Amino acid sequence: MADDRFHVYDTTLRDGAQQEGLNLTVADKLAIARHLDSLGVGFIEGGWPGANPKDTEFFRRARTELDLRHAQLAAFGATRRAGVKAADDPLVAALRESGAPVVTLVAKSHDRHVELALRTSLQENLAMIRDTVSHLRAEGQRVFLDAEHFFDGYKSNPAYALEVVRTAAEAGASVIALCDTNGGMLPDELAEVVQAAAGTSARIGIHCHDDTGCAVANTLAAVKAGATHVQGCANGYGERSGNANLFTVVANLQLKRGFDLVPREALAEMTRIAHAITEVTNVTPNSHAPYVGVSAFAHKAGLHASAIKVDPNLYQHIDPAEVGNDMRMLVSDMAGRASVELKGRELGYDLSADTSRELVNRVKDLESKGYTFEAADASFELLLRDTVAGERRRHFQVESWRVIVERTRGGELVSEATVKLYAKGERIVATGEGNGPVNALDRAVRMGLERLYPELAEVELIDFKVRILEGTHGTDAVTRVLITSSDAAGEWSTVGVDENIIEASWQALEQAVTYGLLRAGHVAE
Repeated sequence: MADDRFHVYDTTLRDGAQQEGLNLTVADKLAIARHLDSLGVGFIEGGWPGANPKDTEFFRRARTELDLRHAQLAAFGATRRAGVKAADDPLVAALRESGAPVVTLVAKSHDRHVELALRTSLQENLAMIRDTVSHLRAEGQRVFLDAEHFFDGYKSNPAYALEVVRTAAEAGASVIALCDTNGGMLPDELAEVVQAAAGTSARIGIHCHDDTGCAVANTLAAVKAGATHVQGCANGYGERSGNANLFTVVANLQLKRGFDLVPREALAEMTRIAHAITEVTNVTPNSHAPYVGVSAFAHKAGLHASAIKVDPNLYQHIDPAEVGNDMRMLVSDMAGRASVELKGRELGYDLSADTSRELVNRVKDLESKGYTFEAADASFELLLRDTVAGERRRHFQVESWRVIVERTRGGELVSEATVKLYAKGERIVATGEGNGPVNALDRAVRMGLERLYPELAEVELIDFKVRILEGTHGTDAVTRVLITSSDAAGEWSTVGVDENIIEASWQALEQAVTYGLLRAGHVAE
């Protein structure tokens, strides 16, 4: 299990799951827990057993289905109700019976919340904390306490907020996590309050929300002020603006502050783990997320590329490999020769000065017409290959295509596409139907080519984006289409531009199929 001197505590399965639009099944929660354990976090908060059937079921299944190598499970719950003994409170009993070695109790530390929300006295609230902590400790469970609304409570009544910390520690709580529940704190003022709490001799933790955009900065400030337990969520999930992004916190502490929090080989898996969790949650990953975002080490400006060509560290704060990410060169109308040469090298080409110059000019000309290559790496590689070869090379040639959209008597819209192609010396005519013109074209191309190229059966169109370009209007506006395709090994994106949306879609689709065949090892004719 993780070193107890400093805690990395994940609350994705409970606090993160409160994010709008995020709904986790028990199977989802078990899968995410396995990913977090592979990162090497010390504690995974599984949810609130007894408060809802899903969390109760999670802890039941976790006993037999989770084989955690690094983390311990924590069950979340509240202190006993006012006027009831902890031993007699059914929600406390659910925590006892959860099988979790750690219980994290939430308790009020803001005097107004005690009086207005709990509707009890300040002294009874302290008794509730003392009784619940000591009861669970006597039952053999380790107890952490989340001091809810602590920073707002400290501003309102500092003596009482600190008394909550002392009471919990004296009753046997191992950690008292100070919660910026409303997310309104800034790093300098938060650090002062953490220092005051650390003066009680209790072990202090930190739990921050991101309503000011400072959750990670506040967490780091708290650690510097004496906190030895950090809480956060994978990918910054959570209600409102989210929680402190645990991946960013861990990477900053380990790579910038020298903390030994997770195994180095696990840190090198962080990007993969972050994206694997987005697949489970079905939440689109933030491409600009620090450390793990696909754009975190992406360079677009030609000035940057010139420096990176000499030394990558000149424009990167760490080696991306330390967190399992990669440097990416984006090719756009801002690109210079250095950008193109680096991108070519990334794709396996050592470009001459003349070829680089020609390619830069072609990119700038095409982007002036509406193409974008930073979002369509596959289209850029095809352009690069054509430039190197001195001619356009493809696996098939297009004689013509046609799409008919029909509204049936029953009101159903049906699209039918016919394509006429030449491939491997054959003339091919194929027809396909779909729920739209692009879908119909995609099916027609596959039907025509799969006999010659059976690998196309694994290629799938997974995303389709249309944008009307700025400076144009009406039905004759220039349209850009981006298509993302995938096979068993990964994804790629292609771009098409035209006044006719179907022609723009065909351009992107034709390139997508061509690139899929290149990936399968077929040489263009």
